[in-house]
Amino acid sequence: MALVRWDPFREIDEIQREMNRMFDRLMARPAETDAYTFVPAVEMHDDPETITLKLELPGLNPNDLDIQATAEAVSITGERRFEKRSEDKGVTRTEFRYGRFQRVIPLPNRIKHDQVKAEYKDGILTLTLPKADSEKAQVVKVNVVS
Repeated sequence: MALVRWDPFREIDEIQREMNRMFDRLMARPAETDAYTFVPAVEMHDDPETITLKLELPGLNPNDLDIQATAEAVSITGERRFEKRSEDKGVTRTEFRYGRFQRVIPLPNRIKHDQVKAEYKDGILTLTLPKADSEKAQVVKVNVVS
């Protein structure tokens, strides 16, 4: 039986190569589907009177957004359009994501969906959602029958 010297760094390199192969397979996009579309990041702030949502939508025209609100959720649909550029020489490479997106955000409280306000500034969409009069504030006495 031959003795083999153990090299921990060789094993770490092998683990890193395997992780790289795994991420390459995970991120490979099939040509027929757009599995990895643009999904805007959301920040939610909940205070006693309102819920404030901020969505990161850089480079979008506010006219390309469709915002719909119900008492329990908000849906934002839009499209980031590809700007066509042609070059005679060289190669153009882009890492931007284009296409349609939809984000449905369930809300922690019911809102007055007919009083929602939206503002778009510097690539940030801010939605102010006033809370509905809460039914949970009402206390009802429950009698136990024995």
